[in-house]
Amino acid sequence: MITADMKGMCDMSQSKNKGIKLAPSILSADFGRLAHQLDLLEQGGADYVHIDVMDGIFVPNITIGLPVVSSLKKCSNLTFDTHLMITRPERYSDKFARAGADIISFHFEACDDPWRLIRQIRSLNKRVSVAIGPDESVERIFRYIHELDMVLIMSVYPGFGGQSLIMSALEKAEKLRSYAINHNIDVDIEMDGGINLDNVRDVLDSGVNVVVVGSAVFEAEDIPQALRQFREIICRGGY
Repeated sequence: MITADMKGMCDMSQSKNKGIKLAPSILSADFGRLAHQLDLLEQGGADYVHIDVMDGIFVPNITIGLPVVSSLKKCSNLTFDTHLMITRPERYSDKFARAGADIISFHFEACDDPWRLIRQIRSLNKRVSVAIGPDESVERIFRYIHELDMVLIMSVYPGFGGQSLIMSALEKAEKLRSYAINHNIDVDIEMDGGINLDNVRDVLDSGVNVVVVGSAVFEAEDIPQALRQFREIICRGGY
């Protein structure tokens, strides 16, 4: 079992990655037992909980909204990593901030004015992140990166869980981490989609330091133990 002290040692290790964070995605959770499953995530040493908000317009699926986020915040100490896959997210960023979002990610193509939305989220004292899809160029992030706390690289097409990781996402992470290092920019790189115990080393080697895991955790018989297995790989790899 990975203890809290061991987890701390992993997070403080020096490498090209910053402290590694595990962010289980509740898109793969049992929605009838969300509060209980958040407890299990904390038991397993999760750092964040990744919350996918979908409106059925920007992506072809509908998930949860403000009332669920607000309710879950009352029963969890995890950082709420909220990914807005919705049209015109500027309409709701302040509402999700009040509901309990700690990190707010949005897509460029979904909003009218990215600069304005970045400033809006920051004015709410929340961490701001931009998400890029599998078909988007990572270079488009460079002009904004100095204003971001995190960049979310989608390694599957957004909308549904259980997909396989698209390997070109690793190249994007490498380019982004290299650019950040070369320009002395402190930014988290998150990856979401198809990450499991077999490929998480490749994800970490690419420069990712916030790892979203979904079905690999929630489909396990023992959710806390599944998270500990990811943490063991992180520790053994010296990330």
